[in-house]
Amino acid sequence: MATSVPQPAPERLTQFAKAAIVVGIVPGIPDLVALTARSLAEATGATRVHFAYCDPSRIVVRENADGSVVHAPLSPDNFSENWKDCARELEDHLEGCWQEPGPPWTFHYLAGRPDRALTHLARAVDASVIVVGARARPSERSFRELFEGSVALHLMRHQHRPVLSVPLTVVDWKESRTAWDR
Repeated sequence: MATSVPQPAPERLTQFAKAAIVVGIVPGIPDLVALTARSLAEATGATRVHFAYCDPSRIVVRENADGSVVHAPLSPDNFSENWKDCARELEDHLEGCWQEPGPPWTFHYLAGRPDRALTHLARAVDASVIVVGARARPSERSFRELFEGSVALHLMRHQHRPVLSVPLTVVDWKESRTAWDR
């Protein structure tokens, strides 16, 4: 028997004013994503900005009510603690671009599929929006993303919160060939 999935609706709207914001980040992400989230947080009086990296090489063991997760390596033979170095580097990068006083923020190291992890975190903190970076050029996409779609696209299809996609590259209209250009 198929179950009914709750759909976006006015009664499910989380007001932007004084609500949390969730931001998906990855190593090497340009400061533009964090700075866009900061600007949005300042404009809406956000209670907190929750930055999150989702490590696809780790699996979720348990999801906690606060949005954090207990995670383990995907492979039982991998006892590496490299994830701690990655978490430290991401947190240091965020501190570098959030220098002046601003809205409070927290960093979360998540695991598994990024769209599911960000959705779980957004539900847990009752976020009004999820902010992610978007690449425009197909050459900058991963092989997996080309076939499965982007994180932003999955977020827009599988949860009810708005998704703010921050452009990280653009394509000149003159270079872009589409079906209607012929």
